Amino acid sequence: MSKLLYALAGIVLGYIAGAGLGYMAITLLSSNTHDKAVEAAMTSAFVAGPIGAVIGLILALMRRR
Repeated sequence: MSKLLYALAGIVLGYIAGAGLGYMAITLLSSNTHDKAVEAAMTSAFVAGPIGAVIGLILALMRRR
């Protein structure tokens, strides 16, 4: 049960961290001038967030007692 909770926490925290970092990266690095906020929101929600969730899950499952 403990491993399941660590996995869920890793997924949630990884998604939040990935989405936040993705949003900041797109805001700083994108040359889009028309809808930069929409691009940043969609990319962070559908690309960077899930990538962060997978990384968080892997790190949580690799965690040792």
